[in-house]
Amino acid sequence: MYRCGTSSDMPIIECVPNVSEGRRPDVVERFVSAIRAVSGVRVLDYSSDASHNRSVLTLAGDAAPLQQAILALVEQAVAAIDLRAHTGEHPRLGAVDVIPFVPIEGVTMGDCVALAKDTAAAIAQRFGVPVYLYEEASTNPARKNLEDIRRGEFEGLAEKIAKPEWKPDFGPAQPHPTAGASVIGARMPLIAYNINLATDRLEVAKKIAAGIRHSSGGFRFVKAMGITLEGRRIVQVSMNLTNFEKTPIYRVFEVVKREAERYGVNVLESEIVGLVPAAAMVAAAEYYLQLEGFKHDQVLETRLRSAD
Repeated sequence: MYRCGTSSDMPIIECVPNVSEGRRPDVVERFVSAIRAVSGVRVLDYSSDASHNRSVLTLAGDAAPLQQAILALVEQAVAAIDLRAHTGEHPRLGAVDVIPFVPIEGVTMGDCVALAKDTAAAIAQRFGVPVYLYEEASTNPARKNLEDIRRGEFEGLAEKIAKPEWKPDFGPAQPHPTAGASVIGARMPLIAYNINLATDRLEVAKKIAAGIRHSSGGFRFVKAMGITLEGRRIVQVSMNLTNFEKTPIYRVFEVVKREAERYGVNVLESEIVGLVPAAAMVAAAEYYLQLEGFKHDQVLETRLRSAD
């Protein structure tokens, strides 16, 4: 049973599972259908990337139906995905690679931590998939960051999981033969943001990513890596912005653009994967349009919601 906060009569938790399948639309549709069959859960968005071979789904609901939806998703993914034959540009540890729960309204971070732990235990017991906890759900400082847990990926998991310090939080101390392991946690909203460069020089994207990510001395709230989009013969700086208020989208874009120019490379385009808070886009509009004295409630939809 999950305790929800009292600030709303309709508690809302966001969940953004990342699945290691982005090349078989029919399989992804089966995943989405399994989730939609659960009453009380809304599928807000889903998108697939063939180069990454990954799909990102955005769900919303209360704790109990969300957990049911995630279990339905994992059941489908374990049956459909074999990581032994999986390739893609994005790092991955499991068939359902990462499952974050995000407090939106009427719930606390503590509620999401409890939900993450209970869901992790259920997945491990039902499917035999080892599960690691991350971000706010983790009590181990060495295992809070997703990239640290995922380092070595599926191919290195058997050796890694055998070490005492990498015993999973739930489930067996060995990978699932085809589904690997999953990482489940609770966190604040983040923005999945990618910038595509008009070049096929991977070293350029990697150098830019190293310059802006926190772990290499860059922005405190940026995680970044450089990858190749083979189908398009271009490279990408792929990022997670974990606090868009302290490190806004426009600042990251401008720095990547300037760094690319140092290598004689132009920005081709940028993209947002999944959903984005309206405040992040308003901040970008304020910056690029040089709006003076602009108030957020000047946005028509914002005013309408406040009037309701």
